[in-house]
Amino acid sequence: MSLMPQVPSQPGTPGPLTPSGPSIPQFPGPPPGGGGFAPQPQPPFGPPPGPGPFSPPPGPMGPPGPGLQAQAPTAPPPQFTPPRPLATAYAIDPLAISGCLFRNTFIWLTNGQRFWMYPVFVGRTSVAGFRWNGRFWTYFGIDTNRIEAFSCFW
Repeated sequence: MSLMPQVPSQPGTPGPLTPSGPSIPQFPGPPPGGGGFAPQPQPPFGPPPGPGPFSPPPGPMGPPGPGLQAQAPTAPPPQFTPPRPLATAYAIDPLAISGCLFRNTFIWLTNGQRFWMYPVFVGRTSVAGFRWNGRFWTYFGIDTNRIEAFSCFW
């Protein structure tokens, strides 16, 4: 008895080490004529940019899609200070302030500061966007527990 496996003489022919029935064809390499698929470039990390199956769903609670950058407003905020809302809280609910996304929003902080902001992102515990410094918009982020009140405008 030989320890060497027996190889069938014809593909699909049952032998001692092959199951009976049709065999699965084995391809030794790419098909002749170079009809293979060219490798697609992949991003270095994360999902591919732009809309598609890997893009986050649109909604008020997320940042702009991958590869996109939020733009600062092209005009200054209104030239008035709105009246402060009567109701204040210990911490602002992110869902409440998400209604002010992409709108001029006046913010009152717990430390007494107040300013115009143009929010472009609301997370679980923070808000980010552009803050008016009196001359131009600068990118800015803050924890929602530091916001005492807010009021948004078109």
